[in-house]
Formats: sequence, C-alpha cells, structure tokens
Amino acid sequence: MIWHLFALAAAGLGAAGFGFLLRAASGRKLPTWIVPACAGLGMLTYQIYFEYYWFEHKQSQLPESSVVVSSETQQAIWRPWTYLLPMTISFSVVDRSNLNEIEMDGNRIKRFILYRFRKEYVDLVSHHIHLLNCDTRELVPEADDGTLRTGMIRTLDESDPLYLAVCR
Repeated sequence: MIWHLFALAAAGLGAAGFGFLLRAASGRKLPTWIVPACAGLGMLTYQIYFEYYWFEHKQSQLPESSVVVSSETQQAIWRPWTYLLPMTISFSVVDRSNLNEIEMDGNRIKRFILYRFRKEYVDLVSHHIHLLNCDTRELVPEADDGTLRTGMIRTLDESDPLYLAVCR
C-alpha cells in the first residue's frame, strides 16, 4: 500500500510538472490554477488505472494451475466512469493442482478449495473447502470442523465455470 501512495504522489507531481510546462510554454497566459488542476487530474487518472488493473494484476500472481470461475463487478456513484465500464471488485479461483477425487457409492466426488479475492483498501482473501459431486453436479461447502453444511447444498449447471474447472 505504501508503494501505491508513492506512485500516486509521483503521478501528481509529474502531471503538475506538465501543467507548469504548459503554462510556461504559453508565456504565462494560462491561469495559475492549471498546475494544481493537472496534478489532481494526474492522481485521479492513476487511481482509475490502479483500480481497473487490480484484477489483471492479481490474476498474474496466481499459479498456472488456477482457474478463475467467477467475478463480480460493481458500479458506484462516486466513480461515475464505472457506469460505462464496471470495475471488478472480487473473483473466485480454483487451484486445479489441489483437487482430490473421492469415489463414493459409484459417484465421482471432488474435494477442492475455493479461494475468493476481494478488493478493499487492503486485499482480502478467503478460502473454503467444498465437495462437488461430478455426476449429480451438487456442490456442498465443508465447515471448519470437517462436517458438511448440507443446508447450503446447491446444484450447478453443466455450463457453470466452477463445474467445468473441477470436473472436466
């Protein structure tokens, strides 16, 4: 986070320098407020870039065997540009190298960890163990003590990215 603040300050200073050069090149005909306006615009531009680049940056840090199975975008009134291009704020990942297959009553059951990344002021990562019956497409989460949360069972579609990543 400290590097983000340094980069934000550098973007502001660089854009302020550009505004200063514009004012000097115009023979001081541009108003003096052009320098802080350019600084603010530079910092805003960097912040927008950083927020949109977050998803690609996090994906580049994942191992090759990981597959993004879902993502969530958000629009915010204090970020009016997100109405044109919604910003990704969270995504879920399955690491295919950590899949365990269990054979039970003739059904193929896969046990895996579903990771969830969420963009906040500090990035949040949570993980939960799930069981997926590849024959019936039933997904059930596992509690911390190892018991199954059968009240949260759900059936996935055949085209669901989670089902395709785990069972195919």
